[in-house]
Amino acid sequence: MGCRITDRLKDNARYDVRYVEPSEEGRERLADRGVSAVDEAQALDGAGIVVMAVPDDLIGPISEDIVPKIDSGTMVVLLDPAAAYADTLAERDDISYFITHPAHPSIIDASSDLSRDDPDWFGGRGREEQDIVCALHQGPDEDYERGEALARDIYAPVRRAHELTTEQMFLLEPALVEMVLGSCLYAVREAYDHVVEQGVPEQAARDFLFGHFRVELGIVFGFTDFPFSDGAREIIDETERDLFRADWKDRVFSEEKLEEIASEVA
Repeated sequence: MGCRITDRLKDNARYDVRYVEPSEEGRERLADRGVSAVDEAQALDGAGIVVMAVPDDLIGPISEDIVPKIDSGTMVVLLDPAAAYADTLAERDDISYFITHPAHPSIIDASSDLSRDDPDWFGGRGREEQDIVCALHQGPDEDYERGEALARDIYAPVRRAHELTTEQMFLLEPALVEMVLGSCLYAVREAYDHVVEQGVPEQAARDFLFGHFRVELGIVFGFTDFPFSDGAREIIDETERDLFRADWKDRVFSEEKLEEIASEVA
């Protein structure tokens, strides 16, 4: 992620960016982009914004190291809500914490062919427009605008920037897109592998499944003007009872479960 941000900001005249990278491999990746790393003290000296492009489980410890060293009024930008939700950030009242995360190019709106050699999966490469979510976790209200402006440059081109709370962002990721969507997609993949094992030619299964992704996504989310057939709806209702516990939403989205997940990843 640090390299993707570097690609977006290194030639942007609005920013004077200083890069901190402890690993030799990371420094080589920066060198490939025509920039070089500096030591932490030099990078933090007078910095107005500090972007934490680091793994989730390191955000808390790194914040404890750098937050005492930054100037009053500095904005610390996080790329994931887990550490903020888990309350592992260094405490300091005179700085801001801003969180932003990309939605990635939508399967509904993306213009690229995802089967080509180099699709823009993540966005932020200047090719596919995407939406983003942002939260001012701590700081004066006027700092939201400053954070969103940076987020739009990091993830450009951006269509919509949604202002959320930290808690709302955590409901989206990891709860909605990793815990629920990821789990369901792995179940679909297991079912796909199963029908191939039962003798269905793999290309036939793939073509049939991906085509139905499109039409069924359109039906379920209201993009179409037609529903499932009565027979298909009956089959779906019956199978849901086999696949899901009746109280699955209460369990997955419970405060206890979310706090457990946050403590594991932050």
